[in-house]
Amino acid sequence: MTVALSEVISALEEAYPPSLAHGWDSVGLVCGDPADQVEKVVIAVDATAAVVDEALAAGAQLLLVHHPLLLRGVDTVGAHTPKGALLHRLIRGGCALYTAHTNADSADPGVSDALAEAVGVTVTGPLDPAASEPLDKWVVMVPQTASAAVRDALFAAGAGQVGDYSCCSWTVAGTGQFLPGDGASPAVGTVGAVEKVVEDRVEVVARRSLRSRVLAAMRGAHPYEEPAFDVLELADTGSALGIGRVGVLDIPLTLREFTERVRRRLPETAWGVRAAGDPDTVVRTVAVCGGSGDSYLGTARSRGVDVYLTADLRHHPADEHLRGGGPVLIDVAHWASEQPWCGQAKGILDARFGDVEGWSVAVSEVRTDPWTLGG
Repeated sequence: MTVALSEVISALEEAYPPSLAHGWDSVGLVCGDPADQVEKVVIAVDATAAVVDEALAAGAQLLLVHHPLLLRGVDTVGAHTPKGALLHRLIRGGCALYTAHTNADSADPGVSDALAEAVGVTVTGPLDPAASEPLDKWVVMVPQTASAAVRDALFAAGAGQVGDYSCCSWTVAGTGQFLPGDGASPAVGTVGAVEKVVEDRVEVVARRSLRSRVLAAMRGAHPYEEPAFDVLELADTGSALGIGRVGVLDIPLTLREFTERVRRRLPETAWGVRAAGDPDTVVRTVAVCGGSGDSYLGTARSRGVDVYLTADLRHHPADEHLRGGGPVLIDVAHWASEQPWCGQAKGILDARFGDVEGWSVAVSEVRTDPWTLGG
């Protein structure tokens, strides 16, 4: 028994929504037919020649990777080019290629959650939170006799969703007043006479992207010719999504001890693990960022953590950061910081499809870190 590739893609995009990807990024299906069937998946950080060999030798119908093979524009994927050759081999071997990159970085859980878990950090939130989803609050004045119908119409249009709850609203009674003028066709009252009506003030929230739909639903259900309503754009309150994570250690450690823990728990690389700062610094709070994270040095400082763990730190930014007051730093290989994500992605797919007969997901055993010798 197999699963359609389209179903696997749906599961991946539920966990790692493409909308979270940065504008410069390239995520999603690179090659393969969504109608094809999948029962074997291989997960890796990079789609290198050795990883493609491994996936094809395993009979995989899907290779899921973190780093895009085609991040920058190309004008050929001919087999005479290195990247084109890999795509041709995958297509001939019946193996699709799918990428989850910065969308997996920002997801909850995502790449940095996997890194935090690997080194024993309990996550308390994102390092650089993404904006909360843009929301509107709708305030609609409606005669009590039509209040239920208007609420139902708003709910049907997608309003009233709060987390895992639906049909959420707040209602309070009051008195509405209006004077129909010449040319009006009032549903209640008469032209030229002030009318007072017992009305409900109905409040709901809705995603801003649904504004046109909610407006049409409200107007369609409301009995008045000119409904009275407000649309208020709610403030950004942050979210659990975003780049990097902050968290705490179960017990305080010195920088020297925590660096050794990181060395033991992450995959070994020629790059190794190195720390910057006083080795005896006591570490309780930690910021982590899978992948190249020196652009978040200032963010880590603003969060008041004791240590910042990331990859690809450069001499001058690290030196200037320490001169500016820290926090102390731990630098690991880019690949090593993101490899724990492979296990996380495997868990997501197994949770959805693990009961399917013949289903299997393997984390690549190939080390795609480009550095081969260390000092």
